[in-house]
Amino acid sequence: MAHAPQIKIPATYMRGGTSKGVFFSLLDLPEAAQVANATRDALLLRVIGSPDPYGKQTDGMGGATSSTSKTVILSKSDKADHDVDYLFGQVAIDKAFVDWSGNCGNLTAAVGAFAISKGLVDAERVPADGVAVIRIWQANIKKTIVAHVPMTAGEVQETGDFELDGVTFPAAEVQVDFIDPADGDGAMFPTGNVVDELDVPGIGVFKATMINAGIPTIFLNADEIGYTGAELQEAINGDPAALTRFETIRAHGAIRMGLIKNVAEAVARQHTPKVAFVAPPCDYVSSSGKAISAADIDLQVRALSMGKLHHAMMGTAAVAIGTAAAIPGTLVNLAAGGEARDAVRFGHPSGTLKVGAQASQVDGEWVVNKASMSRSARVLMEGWVRVPGDVLQVS
Repeated sequence: MAHAPQIKIPATYMRGGTSKGVFFSLLDLPEAAQVANATRDALLLRVIGSPDPYGKQTDGMGGATSSTSKTVILSKSDKADHDVDYLFGQVAIDKAFVDWSGNCGNLTAAVGAFAISKGLVDAERVPADGVAVIRIWQANIKKTIVAHVPMTAGEVQETGDFELDGVTFPAAEVQVDFIDPADGDGAMFPTGNVVDELDVPGIGVFKATMINAGIPTIFLNADEIGYTGAELQEAINGDPAALTRFETIRAHGAIRMGLIKNVAEAVARQHTPKVAFVAPPCDYVSSSGKAISAADIDLQVRALSMGKLHHAMMGTAAVAIGTAAAIPGTLVNLAAGGEARDAVRFGHPSGTLKVGAQASQVDGEWVVNKASMSRSARVLMEGWVRVPGDVLQVS
């Protein structure tokens, strides 16, 4: 029996923030995968090595965690005042599924650098030295993001001394601004309230702040669900019952947010919404062994991504944290002391992160014009990724 040979596709493997992913220029993809369809999904699944019942993604580029099972497709933008279109695909590990419902804030930090290196940004917009301001259209959520990419001698400056908890080595700082970060076209608070009572059958009734900013997120109080807020990954990910409870809470929160109509639909929407729990600041030791003092943070936040506690913090969830912290009365704001603020530093399993956001009320509705944070990014490998050619026969 004859088998189709492997094909090779130009690709770049990049770290952005605390995530890694495979980056493609749209026009480098096989023609059949240059549009949204089953062939594109099948191709990306095979690139990453999913679905893998062993949960290792050994036969692909994925790293067997939600942070490392990611793909990005970029193209030159035809939208006014934008340089590049950015489409993000979160690839499931053990299922044949690519979730296109949200953005990856961490990988956003790498988008500008990739776009510059691949000629997707007009040359006159890229200084030889200084900072290139790259205007990104985030195609998943239809929002504008601005990345400030350092340049030296006509090349992206990747090395530097900026340290990001959750990333082992320092690199150059990339500031990322999320413009009007409320997700989608709906209200920032889809229920109309900054705090709701969320009734989860068989589990309980919890206070919850459900917000669309950066990425749809459900915030809970740690003490109401039996945690301190200072937990590391093992405390959650090593407890199957806890993971099931969080997924059930996530599904019922998604219904309240109007993202799905019934619990069964949550299986096909794994990337959004996120679930996070918050607590007042306390001393703890991060996963790297670094001692974090309560005096150095405003609150504790732990967030789950693709069914597991994240090792640090998703960039988009950080936007939700910063936004909610800026709005009086949310669970995030209350955990941080309940004061008016335009920036917050929170503790996560790998250390701390600061994010800024400015909120105001317009006609009785909360709006945030911009949320900002600093990340870093660098190319890990570039060349071609190879996949069996029969992957393009999917219809």
